[in-house]
Amino acid sequence: MRAIRSKHVSALAEHRFFLLFLFLLATLILYPFAEEGRFSYFTLRVLGSAVILLSVYAAGFRHSLLLLALVLALPALLQRLLLPTTDRGWLPVASILLSFVFDIFIVVVFFRHVFTRSQPNSETIFGALCIYLLLGFSFATVYHLLATFHPNAFYLDPATNLHTVPNRFDFIYYSFGTITSLGVAGITAVSPQARSFSILEAILGVLYLAVLIARLMGAYRSGPAR
Repeated sequence: MRAIRSKHVSALAEHRFFLLFLFLLATLILYPFAEEGRFSYFTLRVLGSAVILLSVYAAGFRHSLLLLALVLALPALLQRLLLPTTDRGWLPVASILLSFVFDIFIVVVFFRHVFTRSQPNSETIFGALCIYLLLGFSFATVYHLLATFHPNAFYLDPATNLHTVPNRFDFIYYSFGTITSLGVAGITAVSPQARSFSILEAILGVLYLAVLIARLMGAYRSGPAR
């Protein structure tokens, strides 16, 4: 039994980035259905919890950083799972800000883990893809924070939206539409700060795919030949 358990634990450790990638994709798929029923909302909460815990686990923190990661993970967990609105107040703002700090902390740790390997493998590729998705969620948190301080930072076109105040999924939709350079229909950045961060995210998205992912894939393909 101990041998079987150790094999399962080792298999989980070897595919932790792949599991995190699947959970991040599932979160994107289920977000539009979060407010349509209790089951969908409960499922999204479970997935959000799993994403937070898998992010901490996949980072492979040392004991000195594990406590800091868990402290930052608590407000991030609340901010993502409760689907907050853009209400003002020190508690919502602090929760959003700490969630952003947690996202950046995880992205930096993943980046060092993925792009410092001398010989990348398939798990390294999934780690790089997780960074890309986490960047999209991180910028969504930034837009959420901007809309909290400036309610008119984004404009929702009434012809394509059934509501006038952007919610969490609107920011996720805008963020991933910007980072992939596909464009976003129905929501427009109005304030200078929102436009500035939109430009920055678009540039980072293009450079990340064109430079870092391409370099990583090239090293991965040339590894067996060497």
